[in-house]
Amino acid sequence: MSLSYSLSIILSLALAVYCGPVSQVNVKDEDFAESYLKKFFNLTEETGPTIRRGISPVSRKLIEMQRFFGLQITGTLDADTVAMMKKPRCGVPDGNLARFSTFGQYKWEKNSLTYRMENYTPDMSVSEVDDSIERALQVWAKVTPLRFTRIYSGTADIMISFGRQCEYRELSVVEKVHFTKVKRRNTIS
Repeated sequence: MSLSYSLSIILSLALAVYCGPVSQVNVKDEDFAESYLKKFFNLTEETGPTIRRGISPVSRKLIEMQRFFGLQITGTLDADTVAMMKKPRCGVPDGNLARFSTFGQYKWEKNSLTYRMENYTPDMSVSEVDDSIERALQVWAKVTPLRFTRIYSGTADIMISFGRQCEYRELSVVEKVHFTKVKRRNTIS
């Protein structure tokens, strides 16, 4: 084997190793991700069967988060996952919230959803209600793959109505949001 042939093989191998994809995630991102998962997805330090099977608690929570946001499910901290974590959001945790019946149990079969106002509250003008609903839906659209379109007749994916929940408690906010693709009726109060 000649020296030039050996050098060309070594150079080719070195080039292949150093020209591979470079991770876009750094130690600062890893620390941020761990804090994010603790705050919003109830990441805890665990031992036991999960660890013995080789699935770390961080990987399990990354999978949960990636599924929740419609990202590619890898269980690893990639650039898309970090970008989603860095988007603006509310302070309410997303994972394992039993008190909200739609979290984790239902997922829209599509990302383009329609909504319709069935009626309005007497506490606000029609334009105030319309603007408030539009702004609220845009908050969701900015941080999820969901897109919302208003319709004015027929059955929408989301039917919004105002009313009384019970005789002694009048609500001045959206009382019911009916998810037409879900069998259960959900109440927001």
